[in-house]
Amino acid sequence: MKLSHLKLLLKELKTIHFQLPNKELVPNHFHVTEVGKITKHFIDCGGTERKEAIVNLQLYNANDYDHRLHPEKLLKIIELSEKALKLADLEIEVEYQADTIGKFGLEFDGKHFLLTNKQTNCLAADNCNIQVEDSKTKTSEFQTESKIGCAPGSGCC
Repeated sequence: MKLSHLKLLLKELKTIHFQLPNKELVPNHFHVTEVGKITKHFIDCGGTERKEAIVNLQLYNANDYDHRLHPEKLLKIIELSEKALKLADLEIEVEYQADTIGKFGLEFDGKHFLLTNKQTNCLAADNCNIQVEDSKTKTSEFQTESKIGCAPGSGCC
C-alpha cells in the first residue's frame, strides 16, 4: 500500500485495527511510535547497484489502555512526517514486535489493515539462471545505477 492510499482510508475510518498474518489483532491500545523514511543502497548478487526507499510505520504495544490512536490523529502524524521528512508517495512497511521485530507489508480488507508477510527474492535471477516461482518483490521498483553482470556458474549468487 502506498502512503496516499493509507491517508485516503484514514479519512474515511472511525477506528483503526491492524491484523497480523496469523489473524490475531494488534491490541487496540497500540501506538505508532515512528513514521519514517528508510532508504537502502545496496549491490545485488548480480553486481547491480540499487536504491530503494519506503515509508516505515512502527507499531508499539505499550499496555497503555487509556489512549487509543484514532484515524485523524494518525493522519496528522503522517502529514507532519510528510512535511518534515519530505516523504514521497512510497510503499509502506510496518514494523511490529511480537517475539522479535517483524517487518510487514500493508493491505486493507475493508475493515482491518492487514500486516502481510514479506518475502526475500534474488534480484539478479536473470543473470544467475535462477528460476523464480512467485516473486513478491518487483524489481522494476528498484532504481538501477550500474550493471556489472553475473555469469551462470560464477558463484555470484
